[in-house]
Amino acid sequence: MADDDKELILSYQLIVDNPNVVWKTENVLRGFLPHITILFVVIVSLTRIFHFLLRPFNQPHFIAEFLAGLVLSPQIMDGTIVMKYVTPPKTLIGIETLAHVGLIYNMFLTGLEMNLDSILLAKKKATTIAIAGSVIPMALGAAIYSLAQVLYKTPTMDTSRYNTASAYLLWALTLSVTNYPVLAHILADLKILYTGLGRVAVTASTINDFHNWAMFVLLIPFATHSEKPIVSVTLTVLFLLFCYYVLRPRITKLINDKTEANAWDNYKLSYVLVGVLAFAHITEMLGTHSIIGALMFGLILPRGKFADLLMERSDDLVSMYFAPLFFIGCAVRFDFTVFQLHKLLKVVIILVLLCITKIVSIIIATGFYSMPYRDAIALGALMNTKGLLPIIMLNIAFDKKILSRDFYTIMVTANILMTLLVAPTINHMYKPRKQFKKDKLRTIQNLKTDADIRVLVCVHNLRQATGIISILEACSATNATALHVFALQLIELKGRGTAFVVDQSSSHQTLAEQESIANVFAEFTAEQAHPHASVETLTAVSSYDTIHKDIYNIAEERQSSLILLPFHKHSTGEGALEITNAEFKEINQNVMNHAPCSVGILVDRGHGSLSKVNLRVAILFIGGPDDREALAIAWRMAKHSGIHLSMVHILLNGKVAEVDTNTSTQDEFHGILSTILDREKEKELDEEYVSLFRLMAVNNEESITYEEKVVHTGDDIPLVLNELDKMGYDLFILGHGKGRSSSLLSNLMEWADCPELGVIGDMLASNSFGSCSSVLVVQQYGFGGLNLKPRHACCSSRGGDVEAVYGKAE
Repeated sequence: MADDDKELILSYQLIVDNPNVVWKTENVLRGFLPHITILFVVIVSLTRIFHFLLRPFNQPHFIAEFLAGLVLSPQIMDGTIVMKYVTPPKTLIGIETLAHVGLIYNMFLTGLEMNLDSILLAKKKATTIAIAGSVIPMALGAAIYSLAQVLYKTPTMDTSRYNTASAYLLWALTLSVTNYPVLAHILADLKILYTGLGRVAVTASTINDFHNWAMFVLLIPFATHSEKPIVSVTLTVLFLLFCYYVLRPRITKLINDKTEANAWDNYKLSYVLVGVLAFAHITEMLGTHSIIGALMFGLILPRGKFADLLMERSDDLVSMYFAPLFFIGCAVRFDFTVFQLHKLLKVVIILVLLCITKIVSIIIATGFYSMPYRDAIALGALMNTKGLLPIIMLNIAFDKKILSRDFYTIMVTANILMTLLVAPTINHMYKPRKQFKKDKLRTIQNLKTDADIRVLVCVHNLRQATGIISILEACSATNATALHVFALQLIELKGRGTAFVVDQSSSHQTLAEQESIANVFAEFTAEQAHPHASVETLTAVSSYDTIHKDIYNIAEERQSSLILLPFHKHSTGEGALEITNAEFKEINQNVMNHAPCSVGILVDRGHGSLSKVNLRVAILFIGGPDDREALAIAWRMAKHSGIHLSMVHILLNGKVAEVDTNTSTQDEFHGILSTILDREKEKELDEEYVSLFRLMAVNNEESITYEEKVVHTGDDIPLVLNELDKMGYDLFILGHGKGRSSSLLSNLMEWADCPELGVIGDMLASNSFGSCSSVLVVQQYGFGGLNLKPRHACCSSRGGDVEAVYGKAE
């Protein structure tokens, strides 16, 4: 069948004859509105269903929207009730209009997410990768288009009419696109956004995306044979420069003034939305495309609180309702007959070649920087991420009869397929199957004497950063090994924004506070006499439900031995602890569950800075791996001249020492003997470690002391703690409590308000206890993480974990 005949069959001829002299159409309320209402319900429902099904596979919303539109294709729904009541031919014209309006606002939000400043500050490596990832695919794309024409040229189909410079240009330009917002969301979902690979991919995709938009502005008027293309391009470029250098400063000042005065309401925000249409209309009149004006308007608006407010108010309407309508138009142009059996081999060959062009180009570019081959392939797969821009280009090419329906369908399929394969490829090639392997060096206790200590510090606000600095100062004695601190600011992601990747000010946390936190850690290194103390400030912006995974990956990449977390409560002026944010508690518990190294939670009661006062520290030691890890941290602090360290060895006797057999669940292979052996091994390790500390205390009587407290009953524990608290310690350090076999402590754990602190830590942090001392609770890596489930729900033996650390680790 000839290509022209096929286009005629698949097209619609709609003639509207209406005597209405005002609107020149039938009654909108009776004809169009019912259909569009039903269509909104159907398309939104289908999008939500596909997104729900694809969400476990980390697929972006863009894929769900395309599939929802494809399901409503006339070729699929022809003759069905859906075709009659949801997408009748006469409704498609109105749908295209609404879809175009939604597309304009979608591009406006995309511009609001992008940050031009990051392009100017990009490093040479990312810039080279971005340029190579744009130029090389264009050259390869032109070659693939020539091959496609050869494969499709048959006696019944003549492809010569599409053998034009415009066809080559649009095909190649489409292939070079990398969509920055979609890529950022995929990286965030995969939790590799803040890894080295993620940062390079984000920066390179930003530059690539900007380059693609520039090419779109400069080349589309020539490719589409518009009237006076040189005039259109010149006027458009002058308009964009006027917007950026003249309008941007004035608009920024005006909006910032109103934002500081909290003067924005829905009425005033409507002027901004009208401005989007005005800018879109201007660039349409200049002969390029309306989406250029909408994108530019988003780029010149200020980031921060105003951008958050605007995206929060408009994102749901644009992304959830209008964006899917765009893909109904794509489905009308889509031709399923391309995938007939006799054509399938040709299509597969072309699709494979299209999918590997970006990967090949990135491998070539990264070869100059000696990037590992696996990372180069992963980065190439990430740069394959597509979005709306290539689909828009293809729609223009099809409507202008620059590309045939077959080639349009193949290229649309390739764009969707490339984006669809990004997440599975990264999961298979980059992320290890077993995310964190047992490593005895991921604890402070098992580090070598001369090994550097790498600590990941997580904070939400300035108060927490100031409090945790004292712990870092205590660990940075001049006669100790180097301390490398990675200060991670945790910021909650709300709404659509992906500008957080490069422009952190777009989050709900103000830029001023972020700078203050960075300054606190910068002053820490400046004030230290130790020449090897260093701090690197990082930021993680993610949903609080999943931000612990970002912490895992950053700790893993930085090879941290300790993660320091702030308690979810802060000290008031009266000395009591009140909740800062209840979600912080869940974050801490999630981190402790499967952290790749040891974890410490600081209950800060404002004990001050070591640079100004001396610090009295007490290490409470009962036994077990967590207590040994706490002692290892205290041991390092003891090297600081401003620290007076007291070790209090709490000995359990009587009922308190009764063994709880449920603490180490037996399986059919190990039985009770394994439990006894584990307990004896733990006891030997405790005695050995305490003996070494006692020897050090004898040699440093002025700064280190050792004492023992005997506990016979459960009532003795609060008495001992009260006695110690009266001695005026600034900081208590203790283990969470894994490895202890006391039935009493296990029973008390079930009544703890904050199980992430353990039994003793929960007592010391309680307002009813009345202590003014800060508390650092430590969990050692290698014992399965924190288990917050009831004891009867625990069914796994910790014997395997012990063996992994003390047996097979050697």
